[in-house]
Amino acid sequence: MNSAKQHKYDSAYLQMAATWGKLSYCKRKQVGALIVKDRMIISDGYNGTPTGFENVCEDENYDTKWYVLHAEANAILKVASSTQSCKGATLYITLSPCKECSKLIHQSGIVRVVYAKAYKDTSGVDFLKKAGVTVTHLPPEN
Repeated sequence: MNSAKQHKYDSAYLQMAATWGKLSYCKRKQVGALIVKDRMIISDGYNGTPTGFENVCEDENYDTKWYVLHAEANAILKVASSTQSCKGATLYITLSPCKECSKLIHQSGIVRVVYAKAYKDTSGVDFLKKAGVTVTHLPPEN
């Protein structure tokens, strides 16, 4: 795919991830993720509490609860419980991945990450680049 067409698709998938992130009950940050393979969305996710827990992400001090799952982890876990595989896929995410999620991304076989906003800690992105994952920062166009 040529670079202009790829950019167009990347922007569209990031916009879809942003819309998906709005489903999150988290108040501090709403993050959305899509996993795309062979131009087909194979998974989606947003940050939130595990299944069966109340949909409250922050404690009384407005700190994120330790067990809240990040959007990319939720998307990868959905693939793990399906017949699909992340091998060779692209992850679109509204916020660059943290170091913990970066390990999951690399280990799952995702080869490309496109993100809209940079997280304050860049060690996750640094790890992915070192692991050979192609990482692209594509800020929102509004």
